[in-house]
Amino acid sequence: MYDKELVTEILSQILHASLTIMSRFEAISEVSDFTGSPSGIEKMDSVCMQLIVIGEAIKKLDKITDGSLLSDYPEVDWRKAKGMRDILTHHYADIDPNAVFYTCRNKIPALSETIRQIISDVS
Repeated sequence: MYDKELVTEILSQILHASLTIMSRFEAISEVSDFTGSPSGIEKMDSVCMQLIVIGEAIKKLDKITDGSLLSDYPEVDWRKAKGMRDILTHHYADIDPNAVFYTCRNKIPALSETIRQIISDVS
């Protein structure tokens, strides 16, 4: 069995990061909003940092729960979330703004809801 308090803390970090991404993404309506100006690039950089936080926390959750928790929530592709973290961390110069945009628009809101559900289920 895993430490529920620690798991809840990590889940809360993921939730906070996802909410931060959604807030920062509100002003972004197309990929060029990320790439067309220095402030857009800064916004993409800040979003990418939160994506790294999410991926790292997911890796940590898998480790502490021996992979038993997240597999109960297949609506999120946990493997891809961890993989995105690896790309953002190790291949930063090769980041595809389209992929970041897609993730923010289509994946982060669902991730946020799933994390809320997991927190509820663990508590």
